[in-house]
Amino acid sequence: MGVLIMQPKHLLASLLIAATVSTAWAEPSSKLAWTPETLAALKRADAAKGKTIAESCASCHANGGQFPYLDGQLAPYLYKQLHDYKDGSRQNPIMAGLVAGLSYDDMSAVSVYYSQQAIPAAPQSEPPTEIAELLVEDGDNGRILPPCAVCHEASGRGQKIDVPAIASQNAAYLEQTLLDYKSGARHNDLYGRMRTITQELSDTEIKQLARYYAGQGR
Repeated sequence: MGVLIMQPKHLLASLLIAATVSTAWAEPSSKLAWTPETLAALKRADAAKGKTIAESCASCHANGGQFPYLDGQLAPYLYKQLHDYKDGSRQNPIMAGLVAGLSYDDMSAVSVYYSQQAIPAAPQSEPPTEIAELLVEDGDNGRILPPCAVCHEASGRGQKIDVPAIASQNAAYLEQTLLDYKSGARHNDLYGRMRTITQELSDTEIKQLARYYAGQGR
């Protein structure tokens, strides 16, 4: 993945949001530390072992709806989510039960396996709204909202460590995820960034952004 070069307006918005979130949330959002050892474990993970583990994931994650697609997701992001489920930083009783029996090597393996799969084709969808396009490309400095593209890119391909790929993701899942950040039901976003951003978004804007990225392909 290439280096993301920010336009001046993107950089300004990013600096503003960074200043806002630096003191917004006192509790740590995740107990995962990206040490050289952790990153090395991901690099040497056994994708074939991950494929076997993933067979038990398909009944939910291959069907869409309220569950996210995992194919084509970035391995570090998937590993972080599994780690957070395991230690309680991200709460979901079903996932907590499933990851309880996985070792850290297992989590690395299944994360790498999914990252090597092709992202699903973007579904047929309505053209993006002007509001969604403006929020993705320009943000809103009046609300200290950086463009979504700063982190997720306009294509939705994300970035290597903690920014997920959201292109072609289920719109219903994306919408609910943003609403959960807004309500605080989900709180494992690093530095509280997504919680801070979603506080400034209306529910209508959230729905339109979810549909925008669900319609993007990579």
